[in-house]
Amino acid sequence: MPHVEIKCYPGRSEEVKKACAEKVAADVAETLGCPATAVSVSIKEIPQEDWKDKVFNGQIMADKDSLYIEPGYTCD
Repeated sequence: MPHVEIKCYPGRSEEVKKACAEKVAADVAETLGCPATAVSVSIKEIPQEDWKDKVFNGQIMADKDSLYIEPGYTCD
């Protein structure tokens, strides 16, 4: 029962977010060998001014041991 949470800046249409979620769910299901109906995907929009504290430092760097792909950017 995989769950994927995507965080991004606001501004994308509902159509774009839905298409992204569907593609992610399909790829996760195929890769992990589970039915697509077992995969859930959420998209949370985080304002750019909150990204460093809430996402980069608060989640990405705080949970760095579980990252399989690290970001190619910094928030210095």
